[in-house]
Amino acid sequence: MGGGKIDVYMDIVSLYSYLAFLDLQRTGELLRAHNVEVEFHPVLLGAINVGSGNVPCSSPSAAIPTLMLMQSNGRLKGNQPPWTLPAKAIYGAHDVRRSIARFPGLVVQPPKDLMAVSKSIVPNRALHFIKSHHSPSTFLTILHYLMHLFWSPPNLNLTLPENVAKALLECPAEFDGSAAAQSREGEKKKKKKKKKLFTKEQVEEIMKGAETPQIKEALKIATQEALDKGAFGNPWIWVTDEKGRGEPFFGSDRFHFIYKFLGLPYQDVTLLPPGGKLVLSEGEEEARL
Repeated sequence: MGGGKIDVYMDIVSLYSYLAFLDLQRTGELLRAHNVEVEFHPVLLGAINVGSGNVPCSSPSAAIPTLMLMQSNGRLKGNQPPWTLPAKAIYGAHDVRRSIARFPGLVVQPPKDLMAVSKSIVPNRALHFIKSHHSPSTFLTILHYLMHLFWSPPNLNLTLPENVAKALLECPAEFDGSAAAQSREGEKKKKKKKKKLFTKEQVEEIMKGAETPQIKEALKIATQEALDKGAFGNPWIWVTDEKGRGEPFFGSDRFHFIYKFLGLPYQDVTLLPPGGKLVLSEGEEEARL
């Protein structure tokens, strides 16, 4: 068995979208071997929260994060985001730490004011222009780079068009996010000029194209498509098997269910006997229970 498609609706301001992206990049070659296509769709998480009713808003069409809407008594309307409810915030810290640990060498530091920098319209429009005008590998590289800049110190503010343009201009052509690659990049910069993903002219074209009606509409369509498929957060993953049957999956830790739905061979979580050996992720040493 095998075959099918994984559609990932994601916003760069969603940490778990970042982790899901990394997981799918890590297993990409195997998924292709099983004839499974993966496609990433930039969407507006804030608009999905509003459109799904996750957070009530007086203006449902607003395409910006509205998780911090307050009532006159200071309490949040609707579902409270994890960091505003003490019990959720405490648990969330554990969950984030465990999730990040699955990617050795990954450095994540949330922006100091996450809500202030989560209005991701500009970068998401730029991503849609790149996706429709450049190669798939170029799109994946810049998608990865923007998430890296947003979630790694010093946390570039991507709500500003000038910062998005700066990021596009500085993105290394061979960026893969690994600590080793970053170290090599630093060394090579001293020896020769590093090849960039885009030229200055291409960046200007991207920023101009991101403001066209067609690209604005593309972002709206992708966001509405996620809502039509039941999305209430990110990453929202819609999986279609070889028979054309589709089901939704939410979050960055549902891949065992996705593999099962697609009929792919996989190894589930398995408890080993005392003294058994546990082989950890690439980059980690073998540990003994």
